Amino acid sequence: MSSETLLISLPDATLHEAVGELPDGVEVIEWALDGPAPRPFFDLVVTPYMGATERLAHLAGVDARLVQSQSIGFDGVDRALPAGHVFANAASVHETSTAELTLALILASQRGIPDFVRAAADGVWAPAPHPSLADRTVLLLGYGGVGRAIESRLLAFETTVIRVARTARTDEHGSIHGFESLPALLPEADIVVIGVPLTAETTDLVDDAFLGRMKDGSLLVNIARGPVANTEALLAHASSGRIRLALDVTEPEPLPAGHALFALPNVLISPHVGGASSAMLPRMASLVRRQIERMLRGEPPLNVVFTS
Repeated sequence: MSSETLLISLPDATLHEAVGELPDGVEVIEWALDGPAPRPFFDLVVTPYMGATERLAHLAGVDARLVQSQSIGFDGVDRALPAGHVFANAASVHETSTAELTLALILASQRGIPDFVRAAADGVWAPAPHPSLADRTVLLLGYGGVGRAIESRLLAFETTVIRVARTARTDEHGSIHGFESLPALLPEADIVVIGVPLTAETTDLVDDAFLGRMKDGSLLVNIARGPVANTEALLAHASSGRIRLALDVTEPEPLPAGHALFALPNVLISPHVGGASSAMLPRMASLVRRQIERMLRGEPPLNVVFTS
């Protein structure tokens, strides 16, 4: 263990309190990256949860050993993070909550919960049959930590899961198909869950051709990033009634008041709250403590996704 003081930056008092007491030799400063750095050097800088990418420019000229995000996704960070920094994402923090919301969106859409809520608001008793989740085929597009968490929950509902990732491979559970297999696989799925990172390759991946290959009556669920799906294509296919949508993310975001997607009865929208649950703060605090403990022991950090 190093005898030198570790200097840690946390973005707010809430996370500071959740992290709790730290070992001797660790100093904590609260800095939300909302202005010039209060010190020229930090061992660890934890970014704010929301709007962090736009604030990364304040790290220019700052010597920081590790920049720790509070999000899993890191689209745009490669362009915004000044050179010379190591960036880690928040893997282990949001997977469970995002998987919970994904299943909630799927179950609500499959079992007609929005219809029942609308009817109840009008004081109407409106029983109607709806499709099950059991015995459906679900295609997971994206198979990282979130995808695995979603899969484990889907299997408990007696579904068939098709796994698709950028690169084809196999694991102990069988085949993970590559993107090139999508045209053949999409017509097999009753439900398609989008969970890929936002990259140049995945921007507008869900376009008119993609949606056109989905079977009539199927459900598209996007819990990734809004720009992965082309909004005009989503609107066209949902407006026709051919497919259903459950969206936790949109493009633009937030979706403007009065947007046409809001008015469609076969579209369920949540306002990008996949990771926003009571699980986030304690899990984020636990990750920060683990990163600090590893630094004190001279071990490499967790979850490094790139170096600028």
